[in-house]
Amino acid sequence: MARRLVVALLGPVHWSPPGVDLAQWRAALAEDVIDLFATLNEVEVAVAVTPADRALADALVWPGTAVYEVAEPTPNAVFAALEGYDQAAVLVSDVPDLPALTVGKLLRPLTSRPVAVAPVEGGGPGLLGVAVCLPAPDWLPTLELDTATPAEARANAPRPGDVAVTTGWRRLRGPADLATLDPAFEGWEATRALLSGSGRPT
Repeated sequence: MARRLVVALLGPVHWSPPGVDLAQWRAALAEDVIDLFATLNEVEVAVAVTPADRALADALVWPGTAVYEVAEPTPNAVFAALEGYDQAAVLVSDVPDLPALTVGKLLRPLTSRPVAVAPVEGGGPGLLGVAVCLPAPDWLPTLELDTATPAEARANAPRPGDVAVTTGWRRLRGPADLATLDPAFEGWEATRALLSGSGRPT
């Protein structure tokens, strides 16, 4: 069986709800994503940060969870740091209510494709995550998860079909995204608690 790793990339967060401290918001989002990943089956889990954010990662990870320090918050930098894995997926950390099935769908195409990307639901800018067979192909461009598109990921591929586009999910990057949180959906406890403390319905 392929050895697979799922990595939460704790990149920058540029928005928080009114009345919610940005640093606390970022930590709550990341905590919920890390907790979600810890429930996944048949994969190992890690966190990646730039050196400036190492303390944030150490405060949130479960015991024994690997933390990778990377020079820049991109999937490419994470893939280059990995050893001993056959497949890896790197996902953003502003998706506290991400369904676990969506992570599985990002990895599934790697049985026949070298790269898979999950877009932001609704066609917004950026990506939800990128998965590759390791080592990552040389033709994969450096992808900024806040701005990259599936087309950008495919730009240098030998064949467009080498990059699978999987199921997306929306990221919490503005008021409209916040309104889509489903209070009946299990999980996202840290984000829920922070919003509740701000007086917002959860």
